[in-house]
Amino acid sequence: MMQLPASLPNASSYLGPSSEGKELLPRAGFITLSIVMAMFTVPAIVLNSTVIVVSLMNKQLRQPLNYALVNMAVADLGTALTGGVLSVVNNALGYFSLGRTGCIIEGFSVALFGITSLCTVALIAIERMFVVSKPLGPISFQTKHAVGGVALSWVWSLIWNTPPLFGWGRYELEGVGTSCAPDWHNRDPNNVSYILCYFLLCFAVPFLIIVASYSKLIYTLRQVSAMGYIEGGAAAKAEAKVARMVVLMVVTFLVSWLPYATLALVVVSHPDAPISPLLGTVPVYLAKSSTVYNPLIYLYMNKQVYL
Repeated sequence: MMQLPASLPNASSYLGPSSEGKELLPRAGFITLSIVMAMFTVPAIVLNSTVIVVSLMNKQLRQPLNYALVNMAVADLGTALTGGVLSVVNNALGYFSLGRTGCIIEGFSVALFGITSLCTVALIAIERMFVVSKPLGPISFQTKHAVGGVALSWVWSLIWNTPPLFGWGRYELEGVGTSCAPDWHNRDPNNVSYILCYFLLCFAVPFLIIVASYSKLIYTLRQVSAMGYIEGGAAAKAEAKVARMVVLMVVTFLVSWLPYATLALVVVSHPDAPISPLLGTVPVYLAKSSTVYNPLIYLYMNKQVYL
């Protein structure tokens, strides 16, 4: 197995598939990856564009509780149009075709959209919990709350994806060398400190928020059901629907993001671990696959989860 490089690739890494006399994958392997990414990217563009257009055209959907859904669709569409389309093209070519500057731009853009989407998943969990559990008392969920949450998702993502542009961490080729991302492989203490902060604040924290928010929501529904506040078993039905939603959401979150986050931690904590380029690419594509899952779960199942 080929160990991922810990040093910065030289200029020839961006010039062509065989510029150094080495191939990370056979030609058929790159074509296969291109086809796989196309299978995710095309539906992601169609689904997320549909979410945005339908929400803008339907007045009933233009309510504060749906702002986060649209925000996630915008972020996922951005991921598909940048990381998805470029992955299809670059894998078809067999190398990253945009040069060092293009690598930085692509890495930053995909990371910005991706973390914004991930934070929006946590935001949706908080909003659902807020509406059902009312932890602040009889305060209604208003437009200012929705807009503030959406703005926070972008600001938070921007805060933690900007540092590599100014020297704390960096964006670099990943996997088989056809896409770029934060550099998980550099052993420099400066870079390692950034990656650890990035993992904690952009992966672990959103996941804990999701689990805590939906746990509180389900607990509230169980209390309501037990006290008989809602007749005809409506509370029990609502509880079951939310439970299904939570299971599906957590599973897709873990499938999409846990392999990527785990790979980053393994590379940082065990820099000498032999990880093949192909193995390093799989988690990247799983993370990008969330651009397809999200609109299916959060909009097309909206009648099930809307409370």
